[in-house]
Amino acid sequence: MQGKQVLLAGGTGGLGLGVTPAVLARGGEVTIPYHDAQEVDRLKSYLPPADLARVRCVPADLRDEAAVTQLVETMGRVDVLIQLVGGFSMGPTHEYSFEQWQQDFSLNLNTTFLLCKHSLRKMREQGYGRIVTIGSRGAVAPAGQLAAYCASKAGVVALTQAIAAETTGLNITANTVLPSIIDTPTNRASMGNDQADQWVKPESLAATICFLASEAAIDLRGAAIPVYGNV
Repeated sequence: MQGKQVLLAGGTGGLGLGVTPAVLARGGEVTIPYHDAQEVDRLKSYLPPADLARVRCVPADLRDEAAVTQLVETMGRVDVLIQLVGGFSMGPTHEYSFEQWQQDFSLNLNTTFLLCKHSLRKMREQGYGRIVTIGSRGAVAPAGQLAAYCASKAGVVALTQAIAAETTGLNITANTVLPSIIDTPTNRASMGNDQADQWVKPESLAATICFLASEAAIDLRGAAIPVYGNV
């Protein structure tokens, strides 16, 4: 990814703290949209000054198409899109509110669609691109009380594979990874630490993501790669 322009959505979050340094270590020039300035401050404290010089943080609501359009246009080129933005919620289907269902799809699927749509337009103009999205183990093995989460993540997988089919014959690839539980501070706080040593480490997931985002991944298209840890 040396010198590549990377749009890294979710780069300030728990998974982003593993992925952002990995992208920078491989030479990427990174643009990170954000909604929480405190997360930006946390990321900045986490990175060395030399890496910070290659990071641009931009406030943006990724659920708003106009905001995503403007974000992509300000980059000039988009060589790589890594889409980490998403959210997790649960509850029995017969009690789950339609409002919450819509929010889950907006955060997990709609953001992915908008980022892919506008990044892909740039990539087609350039003749080069790498798209990496985050699905979930639940997308292929749904669990009870996770209907909205699993359905929205299954949509992410289908969207990514459709893009891969649309870009056959081009130097553009689209792939997704399917993590199980990721070892982030948020997950430890909400789920406890008893099995955390078996969860997927952000750094481990980052290695897979960075390969898919590299020039070397030219022959991987429409893959849904399980990264389950020891769970």
